[in-house]
Amino acid sequence: MSVHDDITSVQRSLDDLTRSLGRLENQLGSGGLEMRRVRLDADHLRESVALLREAATTGEAPRRPDLVTISDTPYDTSLWVGSDDEGLGARDRHAP
Repeated sequence: MSVHDDITSVQRSLDDLTRSLGRLENQLGSGGLEMRRVRLDADHLRESVALLREAATTGEAPRRPDLVTISDTPYDTSLWVGSDDEGLGARDRHAP
């Protein structure tokens, strides 16, 4: 099978899932948190498949983001002058 055929098969499965969710929603109601969550998950899958289809159509391979090297050298301490220590407050003041 080609990539296009596989994506079409996944799309058909998602269409079946959407129809099944509609029937389930009619039986259980759409107000429950669980039903809304499943519906959102199905919508996210639909969006992801659309992105896959678009990437397959353009023929470009997925590109990894550029890596950023972080130096091991210590930061300049003047960057933190006058700042609060997280969870401890300012150095020159006492906690209430």
